[in-house]
Amino acid sequence: MDWYKRFKSKACILKMKAESKEEALDEVAAQIVSSGLVSEDLGESIRQALHDRETLASTGVGMNVAIPHVKVEGLTEAVCSLAVCADGLEWRAVDGAPVQILFTVIRPHGPTEEYNPEEHLEMMRWIAKLARATDFRAFALQAKTKPQLVGLLKEMSSI
Repeated sequence: MDWYKRFKSKACILKMKAESKEEALDEVAAQIVSSGLVSEDLGESIRQALHDRETLASTGVGMNVAIPHVKVEGLTEAVCSLAVCADGLEWRAVDGAPVQILFTVIRPHGPTEEYNPEEHLEMMRWIAKLARATDFRAFALQAKTKPQLVGLLKEMSSI
């Protein structure tokens, strides 16, 4: 499956302005809404779901990567964002390292015509492989444009 197609340039952030994990989650939620991929009325639900998820356990998986992922009522398909914060953010990641790359996945609560929960696990495995790929992380931090950032996902899609 071409998982990279779920990441749209307009939902991604090349240079995050956030200075904390909480601000980063807010910034990603706002970017997803402003992209037009979800309706504005879902913005607060997405923001709150991301914050609630982090209170359960950190989504910082190590190697300077976090993978916030939540279910939100009202969605018909998964919406994904890739965000870069070159300076890094304190995230309470499993390895204690700051987070520079965020893969955010917002998905429906259950199956829809456009969303198959069984395929979701495959996509999450692909994202986890990318997170472990040294080359991906290095090139993501060097991306100059959003299309270049998303293009990197396509280039690494066979990983």
